[in-house]
Amino acid sequence: MSLGDSLKSFVKKQFIDVIQWTDQQDGVLTSRFPMQDMEIQNGGKLTVRESQAAMFVNEGRCADVYGPGLYNLTTQNMPVLTNLMNWDKMFESPFKSDVFFFSTRQQIGQRWGTTQPVTIRDKDFGAVRVRGYGVYSWHIENPKLFLTKVSGFGEVYRVSEIEPQLRQTIVGRMSDAFAESQIPFLDMAANLIEVGERIKATVGPVFAELGIALDQFVVENLSLPEELQKFLDTRVGMNMIGNMQQYTQFQAANALPIAAANEGGGIAAMGVGLGAGLGLGQVFAGALNPNAQPQAPQAPPPAAPPAAPVAPVAAAAGVVAAATPAGETKFCMNCGSKIPRPAKFCAECGTAQ
Repeated sequence: MSLGDSLKSFVKKQFIDVIQWTDQQDGVLTSRFPMQDMEIQNGGKLTVRESQAAMFVNEGRCADVYGPGLYNLTTQNMPVLTNLMNWDKMFESPFKSDVFFFSTRQQIGQRWGTTQPVTIRDKDFGAVRVRGYGVYSWHIENPKLFLTKVSGFGEVYRVSEIEPQLRQTIVGRMSDAFAESQIPFLDMAANLIEVGERIKATVGPVFAELGIALDQFVVENLSLPEELQKFLDTRVGMNMIGNMQQYTQFQAANALPIAAANEGGGIAAMGVGLGAGLGLGQVFAGALNPNAQPQAPQAPPPAAPPAAPVAPVAAAAGVVAAATPAGETKFCMNCGSKIPRPAKFCAECGTAQ
């Protein structure tokens, strides 16, 4: 390179006196400070605001990390970079290095949820499939780990790029958290705060390996798939009934008016309803007592024979309709006919006795 080209290159370069990140947009986690054709002036200033962190990177190797504050860029304030640059004494000339800024504020309101049910072991139901959803929050705690394992050395890295991985990590660790807790599903649904703390304790170390701190984890809902929820509702209903025998008797009693109101009512319908109720009671009784011997269905009692018709004349004479026992008769004083002893008139001739 000629002397003229070297002079042009030197004039083209700009020296940086203040390094800072002012355009901190929502959703941006890391931002690389523009260093093209620029060098950092000896004794320059580094400004790191609250909820920010800064790190120097020299030829792809991470150097010094700075929290919030104002720093003079000297060898005393850059021990790692000084070692990497082999500065054995106070440097006087400008130097070139990459500077990355990090957003360390909490990323709140991040949603998580199970796209497919998670199968867990349960004390009450055996193996069940559970759905869940909620929110969580996190922030960058270790910029060096985050840069090397997650964001890399690009110009900008955003929340939307890492969120899918974090959500999958949460769902993948849920089954482990449930298994270690050994809490029945019904108790989980009633203690969502405790469940959230247990999941947080399981997921937190995984986030830490990426340089991220899990600040809060909230479980808003745990539920079963629709087909399993129906069985759970049935079981809860059975528990609410309590005494199954009394409930069966109550149901059978309620069924009698319905059977009697069917076509062909009256005495016949009541008999049908009574027979159906008795049969239904026997079925339920057999189901409740599996040790009982099965009984053959009982035939209804025979109907009583119709009463003998009363003779019209006897009825007019006030004679008792029932058959008169032997030895309690007498003879009419007029015609000599045989009549009951209590009779006051003869049934044949009508003479008073």
